[in-house]
Amino acid sequence: MDEAVRKIAALGFPGVILLIAMATTGFTGAAAITAALAMLGPGGMIGGIMFLGVIGIATDALSKFGLEALLVGVYQDRQEKGETFLSHQKHTSNLQPIIGIVIKI
Repeated sequence: MDEAVRKIAALGFPGVILLIAMATTGFTGAAAITAALAMLGPGGMIGGIMFLGVIGIATDALSKFGLEALLVGVYQDRQEKGETFLSHQKHTSNLQPIIGIVIKI
């Protein structure tokens, strides 16, 4: 058990997601891994592997910079590329629980 926990911890958050997906499949072993990867991403197992990679990159960026800095940076970049304030407002209207961040954007 300790060895399995150490290996999953080494994989980080994507490993936890894969473990949860494997637990929901009802299979064991290689069948569980195959079914979980196919379930996670569009395009079957390859999509699942890509999804886990994207999640790994996103969690790394969030841990380094924080959600606020990432959101502000993304919307500032979009504004520099010519998007309007109304476009930003449409995208950020669902972010009402974190209104302080939306105001900074």
